Parts: sequence; structure tokens; C-alpha cells
Amino acid sequence: MQILFISSTRIGDAVLSTGLLAVLLERHPGARITVACGPAAEGVFTRMPGLERLWLLRKRRWSAHWLGLWRHALVRRWDLVVDLRGSAMAWLVPARARAVMRGGRRPGHRLAHLAQVLGLAPPPLPVAWWSAADAAALPPLPGRFLALGPTANWSHKVWPSERFVAVAVALDLPVVVLGGPGAAEAAMAAPVLAALPGAQNLVGQLSLPQAAALLSRASLYVGNDSGLMHLAAAAGAPTLGLFGPTLADEYGPAGPRARAVLADPHESPDGASELDRLPRMDALPVARVLDAATAMLGVPA
Repeated sequence: MQILFISSTRIGDAVLSTGLLAVLLERHPGARITVACGPAAEGVFTRMPGLERLWLLRKRRWSAHWLGLWRHALVRRWDLVVDLRGSAMAWLVPARARAVMRGGRRPGHRLAHLAQVLGLAPPPLPVAWWSAADAAALPPLPGRFLALGPTANWSHKVWPSERFVAVAVALDLPVVVLGGPGAAEAAMAAPVLAALPGAQNLVGQLSLPQAAALLSRASLYVGNDSGLMHLAAAAGAPTLGLFGPTLADEYGPAGPRARAVLADPHESPDGASELDRLPRMDALPVARVLDAATAMLGVPA
């Protein structure tokens, strides 16, 4: 069984698609799967069983990044092409069966939209893959610890750093701070690390499979709406995703122990911009997050 699986450029969407792959692997033991995704999401799939090739779609002008994949895919007759990007690729390569996601925004969680591509109900939960070597490469960790994800790819999704600190102090657990590579992520995490001098700083230091291995051992993960939040939920960590202007109904964390905590809505004056009408992260109080965290930890509030 040869399967071409076209997933997302973004980490969060790629993580949400892993449940479909897990179903395909269960239905077709021994299947050989080529996954196409964006470079940022590469680590989501590198440890997947049955992975024959990982094709990175590096964005180029005039959508030329699809040309290399097309040339590669054209020389095979695929048993199944799953296209979660809704591109024309599934129709341009020889295939016995095709499952293509329709475009356009619509109500409901992204996980349900993905599941509809293969006619799955209820939607399969995402999974995370890592190896024994990934786990062995981790630095020493406490037996119980709080993982914090204070970064995001949009500043409006970032909960104030002093509130992350307040939650960490109240929970009184050893803290590990996580984030992606690059100066912007390091700058967002810096105030939290400065206020928690005993915290372990792993921002930008782990691959995605290593991060998944670490998160599987966390007592609790608290973080902004981000790819790391989705990875934490998929790895099985008790996960609290913090939401303001983005919609938890569409992108809340999906996992065996995961929930979203929402900022309060607010009234906006006539003529306010669309962004100004959305809930702000500073309208998410510490007490609400702390109540959810203590409940998830099984600690009396």
C-alpha cells in the first residue's frame, strides 16, 4: 500500500492531522507513506512508523514548491492520495483513490474537518511520535514538573508573562520553559525565565520529537495557542491551552487530557476594528487558569 499524505505547513495543523495517519497505519499494516509538509512541521512526522519519505514543501514564488512534489509523485501509482491542503495535486498524479479536503472556513473544530476527509467519526485524537534516542537526549528532569509555553507566532495570542509566573509560583512545581527556535521566541520567554530563576530553560533547544518525549512526562502543560500546545496534548500531557482572540471552538487542544481556558469577551465601541472586537489575552485572569490547573493536577482548589 503506497500512500501520499499532504499535510500542513504549520505545526499545529500538522499535529492535528496525525490522528488520520494513525488510522491509516492501523488499517493498512506495512503501508509505505510519503508525507508532504512545510519545513516547520517536519519534526511532527520524522518518527512516524511506515514513513518512506518526508517531502518538504519550501515555499517558492508562483507556487513552484509544488513542482518538485509533482515530479516525485508522478512516477508512482498511489493506492491513496490524502490531500489536506485542498490543492490540485491529488488530481495530477495517478491514484486508485483520493481523499481531498475542501477549502473554506466553516464552523466546528479543525479536528472534525480533517476527520471528514476519511469519513471518520468520531474524529481520531492526534498522536505524537518520538524514539528512545529522543527521550535519552533530554536533559535530566524532575519527577514532577510544570511545562510552560509562553510563546506564540502572533503577539496577540501571548498571555502576559507575569501571569505565567503567578501560576507557576502558586502551583509550586519545578518549571521547564519551552519554545521554538529563534530570537523572537527567546524574547517572549525571557521575562518568565527572569522571574523564575530556578526554571529550566529549553527554549529553542529541542527538536519536535524531543519536545514530545519531554511533554509526555510533564505533570501539566500551560501555554498559549500554538503548535507546542497541540504537541503537548497529542503527547498525552495534561494540557491547558490559553485562548483570547483565536477560537478555541476551532483550535482548542485535542488530547486525552486537554482543555482550553478562555479570556473574557469585552464590549467594543462602534467602528472598532475586527481585532479590537476580539477577546484580549489580558482579559484572561490568573485565577481562572489556576483553578483549571489545580483541577487537572487533582489538587484541591
